[in-house]
Amino acid sequence: MPDDVQDDDLTPTYVEQGKAFERDMTYVPDRITQDARRPEHGPVEGELWPVEPGRYRLVAARACPWANRAIIVRELLGLQDVISLGTPGPTHDKNSWTFDLDPGGVDPVLGIPRLKDAYDKRFPGYPRGITVPAIVEESSGLLVTNDFPWITHDLFHEWRDHHRDGAPDLWPVAQREEMEEVMQRVFTEVNNGVYRCGFAGSQEAYESAFDRLFTALDWLEERLADRRYLMGEAITEADVRLFTTLVRFDPVYHGHFKCNRNKLSEMPHLWGYARDLFQTPGFGDTVDFEQIKAHYYVVHTDINPSGIVPKGPDLSGWTTPHGRG
Repeated sequence: MPDDVQDDDLTPTYVEQGKAFERDMTYVPDRITQDARRPEHGPVEGELWPVEPGRYRLVAARACPWANRAIIVRELLGLQDVISLGTPGPTHDKNSWTFDLDPGGVDPVLGIPRLKDAYDKRFPGYPRGITVPAIVEESSGLLVTNDFPWITHDLFHEWRDHHRDGAPDLWPVAQREEMEEVMQRVFTEVNNGVYRCGFAGSQEAYESAFDRLFTALDWLEERLADRRYLMGEAITEADVRLFTTLVRFDPVYHGHFKCNRNKLSEMPHLWGYARDLFQTPGFGDTVDFEQIKAHYYVVHTDINPSGIVPKGPDLSGWTTPHGRG
């Protein structure tokens, strides 16, 4: 893909004929940290902003898997009264995610109709894609960051003083090294793997992506045969990151992205695991299947030029007993 194209951005063409999909991972690299300190983990390539309750708004469309993970982490950690949430609608024009779900089509806190307004206010003429999740400073309306892997990382590590009592330890120290390896494989082979299938520009690229994806899903199926969650008996950030792809698999990726060796519901351990998470507060209650389907089937016109949104699949299975307690 060109440098300024990302899968959930607003460029009308996602598939480059004859080419494999490559994700652009260039984001606004600012971080929000305690007292704007230099963080202990990860690079610091942008500005540092201080943790401050009530100062920031998380803008995250429920349709988008990268945004959905930020919504889930905010819920799990109990940050709802600390960082506000703005939710653009599932479809957007070629310029920006829009707040068409809000009265008058305007975000009630930021007072803007398009997320692009916050990007352009910070960086006039911002040349890259307008992505979610994004964090915006409420008082100034300025974009702070859209660097999605570090947004959820920092919600845990930097906002600890504001977590709810009993919040899960999403980054357990004893397991962190292994967890990083698991999350890297989940990202490259599953989170990104479905997009490599869907946006492949050649038969060869598609078949290679397809094989890589299902190799990883088979690995996860085996891993989850003898443990409740990816890292054992407790939910971690790794589970959040995998869940947002799994919950979209049968409704979207199986058909729309041609990831059709089998359905998620036909992989017993992964399907039980996904239902277990879905039924956990903070997970399933952040999922809107209608928005998810509308986003993919309407926005990706080069894959689905008719814009028709499928009626299926039957989603009632998500609330059936999972047997993994």
